[in-house]
Amino acid sequence: MFQQLFKSIQEKVILTQEEMELCKTFFIPKKLRKKQTLLQQGDICIYNTFVEKGILRSFSIDEKGNEHIVQFAIEGWWITDLSSFLTNSNSIYTIEALEDSELLLLTTVARDALMDKIPMFERYQRILLQNAYIANQARINSALTETAEEKYTKLGNAYPGIVKRVPQHMIASYLGLKPETLSRVRKQINNRGTL
Repeated sequence: MFQQLFKSIQEKVILTQEEMELCKTFFIPKKLRKKQTLLQQGDICIYNTFVEKGILRSFSIDEKGNEHIVQFAIEGWWITDLSSFLTNSNSIYTIEALEDSELLLLTTVARDALMDKIPMFERYQRILLQNAYIANQARINSALTETAEEKYTKLGNAYPGIVKRVPQHMIASYLGLKPETLSRVRKQINNRGTL
């Protein structure tokens, strides 16, 4: 159950075998079925979640009932509403499984204790936050400056597993496009054979 987590950690920092065994004691394993929610918009997010298997999405719903997907998380990725998780405030996102999923949940108390016991885990978390901040800046820049085709091509090249596993209307939502716009873009790309 911890294979993906330890792979992710070892890509950033080195833990001893003893530290990895200790690390396991801080996580809560959980399985979600497809379409089951982990977090509901308006609730307080009490878990930082690591995806061992499956895929999750984080989204909000506006006053008109439109969904706005802000994140996908596949195997080896973390997902949470970080603001709610760190400040104990109401979440603005819902987190839902798009496939049957196996997760490792980490509460704020467990996270803090884990970072105290294993300082390299704190370094790992810092690296993840830095990378998330960089990715968020790149996503904002993409939203402001790139065409629909550039956004889709970039996503497909960087994360082909997401494009193949996630329904196209959700990809459109994530990219800030209307489904019909994404359909047109995909058709143009397929006609050229470029993705």
